[in-house]
This record gives sequence, C-alpha cells and structure tokens, in this order.
Amino acid sequence: MDSLFLLGAYVFLLAVLVGIEVIGRVPSILHTPLMSGTNAIHGIVLLGGFLVAGSAETPGMLAIGVVAVALGAANVFGGFAVTDRMLEMFRKSDAQEPRK
Repeated sequence: MDSLFLLGAYVFLLAVLVGIEVIGRVPSILHTPLMSGTNAIHGIVLLGGFLVAGSAETPGMLAIGVVAVALGAANVFGGFAVTDRMLEMFRKSDAQEPRK
C-alpha cells in the first residue's frame, strides 16, 4: 500500500477516536450551543471537499470529494437550522402575556 494512504488512514482513525471521546464527554445541555459554534469547522470540511473533488485524478478521489461535500453541506445547513430553532425558543411571542 501507498505510505501516503496509510498516513491518511491513520490520521482519520485518530480523528474519529478523539472526536468520539470529546463529544461523549459533553453534557447534553451544551450540545446545541457547541454544535452551532462549530459551523465554521464544517465550512472548512466543505471547502476541503471542494478542493479534493476539484483536483481529483481518480474516480475514487472524486467519490471521496463528492461525499465530503455532501456531508459537509448537510452539517452546515443542519447546524444553522438547529441554531435557528434554538434561538426561536428565546424570542418573545406577541401573543404571550407578561409574567406577574
């Protein structure tokens, strides 16, 4: 196997394990604010997917780039949708009576 592929697989595996460990320790009450704050990171993943897909030399690289773009876009748009729903909970409704 190509040593560059093995290095990439090693880095990917370590990133998955570290990600699972970090996310597993986040309390559920902090999950939504942290998710909304990581939309910039998902945007970087989306940009990286564009770069891989744009410079693909093999069908395998093109497939990885397309999957990265699709998953990155889903994360970005989903994160903004969840953030919007979260912020909607804190907006005052006109029909709501003031508390006494």
